[in-house]
Amino acid sequence: MERLSLLYASAVFELALEQNKVDECLEQAAALRDSLSDAECLRVLVHPHIPAHEKHELFKKAFAGRIQDSLLGLLFLATDKNRETYLLSALSELIDLIKRHKKIVTAEVSSAVPIDDAQAEALGNMLSKKLNKSVELSLKVDSALIGGPYIFVDGHYIDWTVKKRLRDLTVYMKEGCSA
Repeated sequence: MERLSLLYASAVFELALEQNKVDECLEQAAALRDSLSDAECLRVLVHPHIPAHEKHELFKKAFAGRIQDSLLGLLFLATDKNRETYLLSALSELIDLIKRHKKIVTAEVSSAVPIDDAQAEALGNMLSKKLNKSVELSLKVDSALIGGPYIFVDGHYIDWTVKKRLRDLTVYMKEGCSA
């Protein structure tokens, strides 16, 4: 499944590069993935008794003129080949390919309290400078952290939480303060 999804994604990505429409493709692929992720839409998409030509008509009505022809072609190809179940993963692969190409990473940030816009902007700017990449933030509140942020970005963990500091202090105390 992963290989086929990557094959589909790579083909659309190459077309976007050739047509110099990478930014547009990223935006449209994300919107398309979000639309197709809807439970009702997904049920229709994978329904075995709805013929491909009817799905094509639904896609045309919903997306024609709103998404690139290559993305619409991906929808048609998947339905023609009876591979609708690969669409969401293909779109996710496409988004990942484009983000890697554009040097965009997502930082998953957990904190005990909500991070306001100014804090998020400052954190995003700091991470962008450190990584030399554009950083998008995915913010989550986890009251178990007590305070401070926990960040996972580009394969790295940054743990500035009070919970970790308390854990470290406990280990230090158990070892008899021998350091």
